[in-house]
Amino acid sequence: MSVDNFQKEKEGLTPDNGFNLVGIDYFSDIGNQLYLVEHFEMYQDALNAKKERKNSDEYFILYKGAGGEFFCR
Repeated sequence: MSVDNFQKEKEGLTPDNGFNLVGIDYFSDIGNQLYLVEHFEMYQDALNAKKERKNSDEYFILYKGAGGEFFCR
């Protein structure tokens, strides 16, 4: 997946408020490999949900910072 496509997908799935748990589907077409698993209001809840996944490395948390910048953990 190219970095530009990946970045556009991440920005499209980043919520204005709260935290989104996002997964990666390596078998989907480029540009559609990320998918929303669940939205959380608290970071700790999103982190716990990520840790509960079988392959937690295939999931990450997207959110916006106070200045509107995009973060991925």
